[in-house]
Amino acid sequence: MNTKKLALGIGTIWMSMLLLTSGCGSRSAERPTVEPVDYVDPYIGNISHLLVPTYPTIHLPNSMLRLYPERRDFTGDMLKGLPSVVTGHRRGSAFHISPFQGDKSKLRPVVNYSYDLEEIKPYAYSVYLDEALINVDFGVSHQSAMYAFEFEKEEPVSLVLNSLNGAVKWDGEAFSGYQLIENNTKIYLYLKPAAQPKAVNALVGGKLVDAQEASGRNACLVLDYGTDISALELQYGISFIDEAQARQNMEREVVGKSLAEIQSIGRDLWNQTLGKISVSGTDEDAKKVFYTSLYRTFERPVCLSEDGRYYSAFDGTIHQDNGRPFYTDDWIWDSYRAHHPLNVLIDSEKENDILHSFILMAEQMDNMWMPTFPEVSGDSRRMNSNHAVASVIDAYRKGLRGFDLEKAFLACKGAITEKTLAPWSGMPAGELDQFYKDEGYFPALPEGVEETVPEVHGFESRQPVAVTLGTSYDEWCLAQIAKELDREEDYKKHLENSYNYRNLFHAQTHFFHPKDAQGNFIEPFDYRFSGGMGARKFYGENNGWVYRWDVQHNVSDLVGLMGGPEQFVANLNATFNEPLGRSKYGFYAQLPDHTGNVGQFSMANEPSLHVPYLYNYAGQPWKTQKRIRTLMDQWFRNDLMGVPGDEDGGGMTSFVVFSQLGFYPVTPGLAMYNIGSPEFEKASITLPNGKTFTITAENYAPEHKYIQSATLNGAPLDQPYFWHDDIRDGGELTVVMGSKANFEWGANQAPPSGVSNEEFQQLDL
Repeated sequence: MNTKKLALGIGTIWMSMLLLTSGCGSRSAERPTVEPVDYVDPYIGNISHLLVPTYPTIHLPNSMLRLYPERRDFTGDMLKGLPSVVTGHRRGSAFHISPFQGDKSKLRPVVNYSYDLEEIKPYAYSVYLDEALINVDFGVSHQSAMYAFEFEKEEPVSLVLNSLNGAVKWDGEAFSGYQLIENNTKIYLYLKPAAQPKAVNALVGGKLVDAQEASGRNACLVLDYGTDISALELQYGISFIDEAQARQNMEREVVGKSLAEIQSIGRDLWNQTLGKISVSGTDEDAKKVFYTSLYRTFERPVCLSEDGRYYSAFDGTIHQDNGRPFYTDDWIWDSYRAHHPLNVLIDSEKENDILHSFILMAEQMDNMWMPTFPEVSGDSRRMNSNHAVASVIDAYRKGLRGFDLEKAFLACKGAITEKTLAPWSGMPAGELDQFYKDEGYFPALPEGVEETVPEVHGFESRQPVAVTLGTSYDEWCLAQIAKELDREEDYKKHLENSYNYRNLFHAQTHFFHPKDAQGNFIEPFDYRFSGGMGARKFYGENNGWVYRWDVQHNVSDLVGLMGGPEQFVANLNATFNEPLGRSKYGFYAQLPDHTGNVGQFSMANEPSLHVPYLYNYAGQPWKTQKRIRTLMDQWFRNDLMGVPGDEDGGGMTSFVVFSQLGFYPVTPGLAMYNIGSPEFEKASITLPNGKTFTITAENYAPEHKYIQSATLNGAPLDQPYFWHDDIRDGGELTVVMGSKANFEWGANQAPPSGVSNEEFQQLDL
């Protein structure tokens, strides 16, 4: 007997009886409609194997004011004060807020709290500080917010406000100040309590001092309310411009509104934003994973425009935004793969503004080089490669025209050819870069040889395979921009350079293998463990098994290098089957970013995201369908460990959004999507032009993961891909699903790669 069906049947009968006897079926007592934001659980992924993949972030879409409760980790037993704002992805709080009752000798710049009854929604936060007996409620706007405290004890009330490194003051009616972040970037706060304190003192060395301003480390003021108050509301604004602007932001967004109104406005905005995609089906957990992932994609980048102005750390000055939002805090190495393509699909105006912001950053810096890791405090030049070029050509090829392509080309070309390719460095090109230009690969340093090249980071090392492969892709993207601009010489040069990955391909092993400056493969070599911590001496965070597939722009050529589709599939299968080779302790001690393992495949790191879709290129789309659904079921779940690794504020969850919808952009810059396996019975995407693209799964069931047949816009579709032009003006992809694979569907027409046969024939390779 199917006990699951029996249980469901009994449950249905019981619920029907309950509705009849309780009157719940009447129209006046209908269950409220579940809206998209109700499916969001900010706690999903707060615990992981090693890294912290997600934080339970409270914010409005792409807004400057973001925060999360600050504790050691999700299981931390104490809150470190109450946050007012985090200044960047995964940063700590600025300006802690600490309500306090009791012995003032126990006051500290940040009060630690035991807590309970915590509830987090994207737009609201509440918590009970159980030992302090204080109820906390919170609502957020774009650049301002509101706290409400209820004090249960009949003891004197104090409010501790601090800057970890800056200056603060009390002007008779409000608290204000700044905190230094880094690179001379400051964040400002203006906070006004609903009730005026009886006294204000500075807290210095654990003692109250008669002063209404403080500066330096842990600059701290204490507002003393005595025993005449049982509740207190705080409204505050933040700014990267100055304290006056922080006050304007507060007055514009929250003054005159109740906390309930602020939360309601936030809820409505989230429903409007998440509602750009609607999904239906019987798998409620899948909906929670989907909408939580979609919410994550709106954490970054953040809009810094404040009443028509913005502070830019890229030149340290305040600019007029001329009516266009300025965005930053975007780790492009993570986000170019799926996050930017998702913006193009559902929010093209925002993506235009983001790319325009990138160009402004390049113009504002000393050298006109596209940023790689633009943050609130400037470009930190982390990771390897210069992948903003991919987001530029991907947007342009999909019809976006809200940025200057010529300027983007110059900035991208400068970043690729004038800045060093050495990871984590913003130095000008040096001898290793000249070697790359002359020989077509980044040279590896043999084991035991001391590094002397100044632009090489002491810990991150050369990462020569990652650099060569990533730059090959970047040069393909640069060639495509040159083609759009009729720059024939640049087009041909960079298209030829896009084949540089071939220079590190080992024909016997079918891996990309580091070479020294003399052209010799580094030997002996282990594709799992050679390269030290994070395999950084040769790869980057991931080992050779992951970088084996890092040729996003020319998969068909990779198929050929490996000997054809059959061997390509065998190598893919081996990736998912090769054992760790050590104990988990030993493996992760060296490769902590390489988690979420299925064999040597790492679901936890961005270079792996396109790999499950590569079966489409070798005549076995059914294996892509099987692999994607298996990975989604294993690693992206509705629980605290439901994200396998380093999520990076939309970098990985955009992959989840695409994959649950049933398609994915394997090659940003090529306006094409690979088809995977839709998880929902129906999904409707509202496109920026107001049209709708719908994915419908006939014969739907959560366990039906294999495509039996398909139509696109009413015409039969027997290929595992479609073009952006096919859906730009709306349309419908209909797939008939089944529980067992159809080996024939899509097997005879592989997705095209970034270089056509005609283009290849014209190259001098």
